[in-house]
Amino acid sequence: MTTERAYRYRFYPTPEQATLLARTFGCVRFVWNAVLRYRTDAFYQRQEKIGYHDASAFLTQLKKQSDTAFLTEVSSVPLQQCLRHQQTAFKHFFAKRARYPHFKSKKHRQSATFASSAFSYRNGQITLAKCREPLNIRWSRDLPSAPSTVTVSKDRAGRYFISCLCKVDTEALPITPKMVGIDLGLKDLFVTSEGQRVNNPRHTARYARKLARAQRQLSRKQKGSNNRAKARLKVAKCHAKIADTRRDHLHQLTRQIVNDNQVIAAESLQVKHLVKNRHLSKAISDVGWGELVRQLEYKAAWAGRQFIQIDRWYPSSKRCHGCGFVQEALPLDVRVWDCPSCGTQGIDRDLNAARNILHAGTALLAGAESCSKYRGALGN
Repeated sequence: MTTERAYRYRFYPTPEQATLLARTFGCVRFVWNAVLRYRTDAFYQRQEKIGYHDASAFLTQLKKQSDTAFLTEVSSVPLQQCLRHQQTAFKHFFAKRARYPHFKSKKHRQSATFASSAFSYRNGQITLAKCREPLNIRWSRDLPSAPSTVTVSKDRAGRYFISCLCKVDTEALPITPKMVGIDLGLKDLFVTSEGQRVNNPRHTARYARKLARAQRQLSRKQKGSNNRAKARLKVAKCHAKIADTRRDHLHQLTRQIVNDNQVIAAESLQVKHLVKNRHLSKAISDVGWGELVRQLEYKAAWAGRQFIQIDRWYPSSKRCHGCGFVQEALPLDVRVWDCPSCGTQGIDRDLNAARNILHAGTALLAGAESCSKYRGALGN
């Protein structure tokens, strides 16, 4: 099966390339904001929907104006790609799959997408349009094929990355009879139905003192000064270190789970609602449940595995995995409980939930349409 995958690398631009990229990022950001304002005014004031062709015509008018003639100094391809991305964002908004597109700020991550007509890929080197020299990319692995598009980005820590979209022929992993259910948590990152416990590394806590010191230094700098910009960069680098460490740890865990199991069942969590708990919001954000599930989903699809999420209202913790009895209430501080129906004692809350998640997942794969049918099959 042929799919498209993005391969991300870090690169180090020359001063000339950094200047050109800064100008390109600024033009892309300006076009996004200008066209978004144009479409917003048309939608809310005149109840008129502006499509991609109208937005492209508006961009042409901007290039002809004297005060926005700087848009012609960069490649036109990233500007057109910006309009396509905005059109996709509005498509998701009208389909109620995403929020309304927001304006972009120069203080956040900057990016620009180049189609195949705006870059060259020869002898393992990529040269962008209007650049004299190829990019100094640190190739951690070879590209499987010539990229169709490349996206150049700069994060808040000042690091440059390039993402290459390539076509790849995927091969499914050998079939294995192993199946696993995963219960997500805070004390333990997750507990499997086999009894394996993966501790929560608490990445933010590891760098808490360093981050707090950098934030204190930032708060003492005068707004708009060069020293404040340097202090802000230190804070951004600390956040980037935490994010990179968390992402690398999750990649290792999800790769091992996908390689070892044919069927993977997990619970479906609404993280955006859970973080509203002011007592647990920081811990929930740090543990990375959403990223863990996202990686499991796409890696399982690539490897030919079956990944399934059960309904978030399924009482995995309150149900006895032996007899199916459901407790009326089970507070979070109760980690071990006894089943009054079958007499099983010392039921571990997390392990019991992981086993119930696996049972519910296999029931769904067997043909059940919802977890309610699975509960009905147990007579509860």
